[in-house]
Amino acid sequence: MARKPRLHVEGGFYHVILRGNGDEKIFFSNQDRAHLFFLIQEGIERFEYRLHAYCLMSNHIHLVIQVGSLSLSKIVQNISFRYTRYINKRKNRGGHLFQGRYKAILIDADSYMVELVRYIHNNPVRAGLVEKAVEYKWSSHQVYLGLQELPLLTTDWLLGQFAKTVPQARKKFAEFVDRGSEEGHRNDLYQGEQDSRVLGDDRFVEKVQEVKPIIRSPGLAAIVKYVCEPRDVTEKELCSLSRQRKFSEIRGIIGWLVTRLEAATLSEVAKRFNRDIATMSRAVRRIEQVRLKSAVLKKELERSLKELG
Repeated sequence: MARKPRLHVEGGFYHVILRGNGDEKIFFSNQDRAHLFFLIQEGIERFEYRLHAYCLMSNHIHLVIQVGSLSLSKIVQNISFRYTRYINKRKNRGGHLFQGRYKAILIDADSYMVELVRYIHNNPVRAGLVEKAVEYKWSSHQVYLGLQELPLLTTDWLLGQFAKTVPQARKKFAEFVDRGSEEGHRNDLYQGEQDSRVLGDDRFVEKVQEVKPIIRSPGLAAIVKYVCEPRDVTEKELCSLSRQRKFSEIRGIIGWLVTRLEAATLSEVAKRFNRDIATMSRAVRRIEQVRLKSAVLKKELERSLKELG
């Protein structure tokens, strides 16, 4: 049976789980965990989403992400691709780091958010790593209680469900999480009853099912043609050994659009233009750096995304 398409609800909250391939380790040091946070921070700035909770275990990751206008798949694939590349380079290895398709469920935050975060924060307790959630430093629990600082985490929404003042909210939230420390595995927080992609009551499920599924973007060839034609540049010129800055910028724009639209991998773009992946990655990063500073390029790329998407 074909998999159902991902549901994209602007402003929606998603419980995301990334597992190591074959349940193997995905973290080998605290440096690795810190690098993941760096990638998430960059992703928040680039894809304009919010991270409400996390728990980094040795072989899997829990994230609670609130998306903006861009799809969750762009966010998660950016994290998994770049983190895999980092680990493979550091460990001098190749292949997949994460297991197949990531798990994601759209949740009714008003009904399930506090229970979900409690469950995630108690994950190390259930695994026997600590006796209390507050003892584990690689979940968002310590950040919520003010014991760590991590600016990339959004805490005000959840704490606001417990009290009006932060100190009182933290106290009540800590007590709430501790009360769930003996709670076992909850399959209901991993999939919905009516629709496995959605966790919520009947009204919530019906509402999100009305949302049109994400339509796949055009292919790599179509994007190359879209970018090249108005610039009076041929694909043959982009494949040449010329180091003209103009050609490098155009390849960078194509790579940027392709990755944002998930039309192909950056490796496929590099191969098409007879470049190595490192060169192609640098070109895309340069475009992203210019986009953040240039209102003109930002507007142009946003228009391109809309026209191509």
